[in-house]
Amino acid sequence: MSTPGSKDPLHGVTLEMQVNALVARYGWSELGERIKINCFRQDPSVKSSLKFLRRTPWARAEVEALYLDSLEDDGVEPAFNPWATSRIIKS
Repeated sequence: MSTPGSKDPLHGVTLEMQVNALVARYGWSELGERIKINCFRQDPSVKSSLKFLRRTPWARAEVEALYLDSLEDDGVEPAFNPWATSRIIKS
């Protein structure tokens, strides 16, 4: 009996993989503009970013949401998006 695959698009994707993918796509300066946290703006590194993100749930959620958005921009549509309604901007 086989188990069905996870519907979570972040299943198997580590936080380090997400940060590296976002840095490769946007660069540190653009990433710091999109997510306004100091670990992306002042002397950024993957190591310092991971340390901060692991201790700060709201910042980690922002990184995960941006990572999911970048997947959608690439045409990869996640089957399940737990943040679909969290980034709605009201006028």
